[in-house]
Amino acid sequence: MEANLRWVALTAVAPVAWGTNYYVTHEFLPSDSPLYGAALRALPAGLVLLGLCRQRPRGAWWWRSAVLGLLNVSVFFVLVYTASQLLPTSIASTVMAVSPLAMMLLAWVLVSERPGMAHLAGATIGLGGICLMLLTGAGGVSVPGILASTAAMLVSAFGHILTKRWNNTGTDVLASTAWQLTAGGLFLLPVAAAVEGPPPTLSAPALLAFGYVALVATALAFVAWFTGLRHLPAGTVGMVGLLNPVTGVLLGTAVAGEVLTAQQLCGLALVLAGVVLGRPTRAGRRGGVSSRSSLHPPSHPSAGPPPSAPCEDEEAGEQGAAPVGGPG
Repeated sequence: MEANLRWVALTAVAPVAWGTNYYVTHEFLPSDSPLYGAALRALPAGLVLLGLCRQRPRGAWWWRSAVLGLLNVSVFFVLVYTASQLLPTSIASTVMAVSPLAMMLLAWVLVSERPGMAHLAGATIGLGGICLMLLTGAGGVSVPGILASTAAMLVSAFGHILTKRWNNTGTDVLASTAWQLTAGGLFLLPVAAAVEGPPPTLSAPALLAFGYVALVATALAFVAWFTGLRHLPAGTVGMVGLLNPVTGVLLGTAVAGEVLTAQQLCGLALVLAGVVLGRPTRAGRRGGVSSRSSLHPPSHPSAGPPPSAPCEDEEAGEQGAAPVGGPG
């Protein structure tokens, strides 16, 4: 029991770090450089993980890493960065919390993994919660921010579907994550230089913020997440993943001074309830999304996703539901 608590505490580093990523990006990073912002998050993290795993892609994983890096890192990180700048921290993190439910529905369409009634009910409840969070009638929620956050959720969900189809050869999870982060960062650098010009001039707080986002909210968070998946049932990791939106809401209200109405609080409660209800169970693996189909992102992989499903976690996948509340 004590050992499990230690693994739970270690795993909690990941969703808490992903939840703080929204606030750090919103408050400290340049708002007009999403491409450089995404590149400076992905590439240092990928290089650090490459140094840890000391493996390079082989065979088909050269082009698979490129495709997954483009989806799960390049496009996803840019969209999350944009959403973090345009939306309040509490709303951005809550929208991304429904990423596992979006992936479940995409899996139904793309790979014919039919969800159960409980899963569909969870998706409906989560969508209703998002509507309560956003449709306040106050006119203060950025439409481009909502679109960026929704697009990030859908891109990461599609990327994770591809990851599930390809990551069935026993490839080391840490290595495949390092390859995707590195590839995504390398894709972003020339595009950022062409579109945004020279790199932005960064103040000392912005440099520290980029260091936190790359090393803590990306490299360390992924390692903690994968370690938890190796030592804990997937259902337990899924519940720990709910700390992602909870952290975002707490930071938004307590630190950033954001105010949630009673309607938005009810929406947050519905989102969390929908994600819990929509978790694929062992019984649902025959007709629903496999317990190895997501990390979720990300929810970011920020915030979400993760870029890679835990192909090595056979024991955890047999014991419970897929993780939720992934990278942001």
